[in-house]
Amino acid sequence: MPQPDLFIFFGLIATGKSTVAQAWAERHTLAYYNSDVVRKELAGLSPQTHQRETADQGIYTSEFTARTYAALLARAEQDITRGRGVVLDASYQRKSDRDQVRMLAQRLGVRLYCILCICPEEEMKRRMAKRALDPEAVSDGRWEIYLKQKERFEPPAELTPAQLITLSTDLPVEAVLAQLSALLETQS
Repeated sequence: MPQPDLFIFFGLIATGKSTVAQAWAERHTLAYYNSDVVRKELAGLSPQTHQRETADQGIYTSEFTARTYAALLARAEQDITRGRGVVLDASYQRKSDRDQVRMLAQRLGVRLYCILCICPEEEMKRRMAKRALDPEAVSDGRWEIYLKQKERFEPPAELTPAQLITLSTDLPVEAVLAQLSALLETQS
């Protein structure tokens, strides 16, 4: 049986990481964990419950984020030890949070792929406006939260070129998935 892989799709809000991450997981039959869903589960909320708190309040405090990321790691470890690959979908703004994922992959002896999702700010604004009107949307990301994330985001300088793929997500999902597949083939 082939060794499972661990993927993290990370970056700022509204960069398309959840759309691409979920599509990638479905296409490759991987377990998929979204930080927004896990965060709300830990808080006893349904995924579609909208929290209007600003950054650093309520379920968005650094303590609650640490709980959320620990839960993501625990779920990933459980699936990987059962032989199933995993996609983690979260902003992973801080090097220390990405380091935790790297240590898990190293401890379990699996290949880690870190996919940094990016897109132009105008597209991010458009996506946030569309999301605000969608009653099924899980993310609570808004422009003011994006600005705070942008200010805090620690560039992934700790990742080697073999570990980091920067993926522009402003194309249709199928085109982005094809681009990711091609980039991964060149790394193999």
